[in-house]
Amino acid sequence: MKIAVYFVFLMSIPFNLQAQEVLGRWENTNKEGKVNSIIEIYEKGDEIYGKVDRILNEEDRNRRCTKCEGDLKNEPVEGMELMKGLKKDGDEYAGGTIVDPKTGKEYRCKIWLDDDNPDVLNVRGYISLFYKTKIWRRAD
Repeated sequence: MKIAVYFVFLMSIPFNLQAQEVLGRWENTNKEGKVNSIIEIYEKGDEIYGKVDRILNEEDRNRRCTKCEGDLKNEPVEGMELMKGLKKDGDEYAGGTIVDPKTGKEYRCKIWLDDDNPDVLNVRGYISLFYKTKIWRRAD
């Protein structure tokens, strides 16, 4: 009996950990590969959200989203909730949106952990049939 309970417990660990592994702080890099911000991914109810936790370049910390529309217009980028409404879909989180604070454009979004490295997060933004995938690395 103890072996069966132990086996069931062990089998449930990977599923629970996988759901939690996208949560946390992630390094967002620029085109040159330099880390320019830390994004915090967290849960709100049964959805995944992300916000700019820290802009690393001190000169950019007071930057506002002048090209954004709606509620984000002229909001500070540091602290901005830029990823919203992602829901678990198999091994991915999808169905939400992400905003690029530099352009103000909003994209459909999905995220998933790299198959070989759980410290690598794939972040994909879509417009129509076109998409771009960025790689974020887990922050210390």
